[in-house]
Amino acid sequence: MVNKKYLKKLIALMEESNIDVMFMAPSEDLEFLMGFSPHMDERFQGLFITKDSRIFYVVPKLNREEVQDAIGSDGRVFDWGDGEGFLGILSRAFEDYNLIHKTIGVNGTARAVNMLDIEDVLNVNFRSGKYILEELRIIKSEDEVKNLREAARMADSVFQELIKFIRPGIQERDIKVKIKELFMEMGAHGLSFEPIVASGPNSSKPHYNKDSRVVEKKDIVLLDFGCKYKGMCSDISRTVFLGDISEEEKRIYDIVYRANEAAEKYVKIGVTAESVDKKARNIIEAEGYGRNFLNRVGHGIGYSVHEAPYIKGGNKRELQEGMAFSIEPGIYIQGKFGIRIEDIVVVTENGGEILNRASKEVIIIK
Repeated sequence: MVNKKYLKKLIALMEESNIDVMFMAPSEDLEFLMGFSPHMDERFQGLFITKDSRIFYVVPKLNREEVQDAIGSDGRVFDWGDGEGFLGILSRAFEDYNLIHKTIGVNGTARAVNMLDIEDVLNVNFRSGKYILEELRIIKSEDEVKNLREAARMADSVFQELIKFIRPGIQERDIKVKIKELFMEMGAHGLSFEPIVASGPNSSKPHYNKDSRVVEKKDIVLLDFGCKYKGMCSDISRTVFLGDISEEEKRIYDIVYRANEAAEKYVKIGVTAESVDKKARNIIEAEGYGRNFLNRVGHGIGYSVHEAPYIKGGNKRELQEGMAFSIEPGIYIQGKFGIRIEDIVVVTENGGEILNRASKEVIIIK
């Protein structure tokens, strides 16, 4: 069933942006609004919401039953078979709902090839609806914050177990497997993203995506992982050391730690996203590592692991109570090592509530 509270807010945002209909392909956007999102594949499907609050869903026949159950009596379902393609039934739906020559907002998971195919047969105007859909869920409810806390607690617990598990001789992929196993044992509802386990020189690559290196007796391991709990995501980064820590590693760890702490303490209602980024960035730049800080300070989190607000330079959005985002400064020295420390913060009337409680002190695994 469609969440009527959020539907009303979405319609208002569409009116403000002169969008006649919003299309949502399978995604966190769809899950947020309907409490349901099917697996995404190459077949076209998704929810359409018109600015006069009418709803319909176009779906392959093999998914019709579950979509009909999810949408209930809130809207119509138009299905299509593999042999006929989706354009015919979509044209019929657009004619029934008088959407020819209209402006259609699309979410971030809509496939460009589908939009091009639609434009070949229908006179419509596509626009990005990403900002509107992010705005819809940028302020978290009390229940959503409660679930964010639980997801963060699970991530903290996984980190504590990893400290006991990581040792010389295991591969990065062994640690990734352990992360997944621990989350499932704790009752998580899935991962919020594929874990990053970057050891040694691999840690200088912020979004490293391989996993074959063997952890050595004297080493560094950057960990970045999270889970989903009742739709809400967690995301934590910690950097640990094996055997010992060099003076250079210790110095850079201290810089990143201070940047992380300064930005988190600065969070409060009314400050801008870019000023939070600057608070951390100034510390790293003052120490001469500005060019080694490759990423924004943070990103919003909720139903998606990356969503608004984005904590970066140029974003003048003022923080409001209920916004949730990461603070994750890092320094990455190509070919040597990288260090990142990341927590999730929720804006409250008293400042920033830090959801992650896992230690940020230097941890050396002997």
